[in-house]
Amino acid sequence: MPESAETNEETNADLPTPDRLLHTGGERPIDPEDLVRARGLEPTPERIEWARKQLEQEGPAAVERYLP
Repeated sequence: MPESAETNEETNADLPTPDRLLHTGGERPIDPEDLVRARGLEPTPERIEWARKQLEQEGPAAVERYLP
């Protein structure tokens, strides 16, 4: 059974993170995964931990440098 374009979009590391997976905090608080995705990276435990520390230090403003 062929994979859908959406599945390919989510797993292809060569593509930027789709907008629908990014959140700016307007709808809900920013979590570490949002910060990692805003940097254009896929979440890993190490990246999530880094993002958690950034959010603790800077709060929601930590994501602003990565979003247009």
